[in-house]
Amino acid sequence: MKIMTTQTNKNCPEGYRISYKWEDLNLFIYLSGEFGLKNLTVFDGDIRREISKQKLNSITIDFSEVCYLDSAAALAFVQIEKDTNYQNVQFRLINLNDESKGIFSVIHEEALNHQPFKSLEHKEGFIRKIGQSSSDIANDFVNFVEFIGDLLVAFFYIVRHPKTLRGKDVFFYIQRAGVDGLPIVALIGALTGLIIAFMSFLQLKMIGANIYVPALVSFAMVKELGPIMTAILVAGRSGSAFAAEIGTMMVNEEVDALHTMGFDPVRFLAIPKVLATIIVVPILTIYADFFGIFGGMIIGVTSLDLTIKTYISQSLKTIQVFDIIRSLIKAAVFAALISSIGCQRGFQVRSGAQDVGKFTTSAVVAAIFMIVVADSIFAIMFYYMK
Repeated sequence: MKIMTTQTNKNCPEGYRISYKWEDLNLFIYLSGEFGLKNLTVFDGDIRREISKQKLNSITIDFSEVCYLDSAAALAFVQIEKDTNYQNVQFRLINLNDESKGIFSVIHEEALNHQPFKSLEHKEGFIRKIGQSSSDIANDFVNFVEFIGDLLVAFFYIVRHPKTLRGKDVFFYIQRAGVDGLPIVALIGALTGLIIAFMSFLQLKMIGANIYVPALVSFAMVKELGPIMTAILVAGRSGSAFAAEIGTMMVNEEVDALHTMGFDPVRFLAIPKVLATIIVVPILTIYADFFGIFGGMIIGVTSLDLTIKTYISQSLKTIQVFDIIRSLIKAAVFAALISSIGCQRGFQVRSGAQDVGKFTTSAVVAAIFMIVVADSIFAIMFYYMK
């Protein structure tokens, strides 16, 4: 809060002095020196102790010798007046100079009765927390649907005006989301295939069904684990990067600058990211499937006494063309969800690095959640399409 001050005498002595005069039940208070925020607690306490000594009919405060007064001190006197009025005590301020009158004129007694802008902390009940969380989820879903609408409008505009697409940015994000992610996708895919093969080998060897390990690894990687693992990796790498990049631009007011220059931020920033992700995630999924089968083959050759030719032939017998198509469809949908959520969370940033971190984390969590939900929907849908 800005403290308003008035000083009528350049040679104002430091400190303050208060003298009291009693006439029957009438108290006269004479002030001199400085009265401000720095000594507010002290002089306010002195005056209140004197007032509380006995019952009063009136209080008169003389400001003729006051050489410095700020709004904090004036507010303290207004509060004293309010408290004494509750006791039916007449209260007067006399010999105020013009500057002091100006200070008191901007202080309204009604302001003392207002509730603070920040509500008092209170413990929220369990039901209230559930309701608030449900409301936040509903609002978040509405905001996401609105953003998807803006994204579709921008996409159809680019379809009608292909030259407005920023091709260089699309290739840039293809490299960032796709090429740069090849090593980690290959490593995770190979390790996953290796683990599935080893764990299934431990169970199938008891019934002499080692020959089915290649089929199990191929089936799991192509139909489920390949798309969903790749999507989670891309959500962690690229979805968070999209949210952080756009969020930082929001903090630096670069998005507002795009608005000012007549650019649509969704078409300018989000579309290249979404298109690049939709292009590269299916490719990364095929890559993850291949390395998952390769990881399983390591166990098959070293522990199951299978030849490379036998392992590959058993894998190919299990994999059908429609399984690969389904895997690519799922990967493309996952990619659209990841990039859309990342961009939408970035546009929600309003102020500060704390907001950037908050919405970057939210982008990853929401993307992984939507991946699992979409995968569940695909599982049911493809089951009834058989």
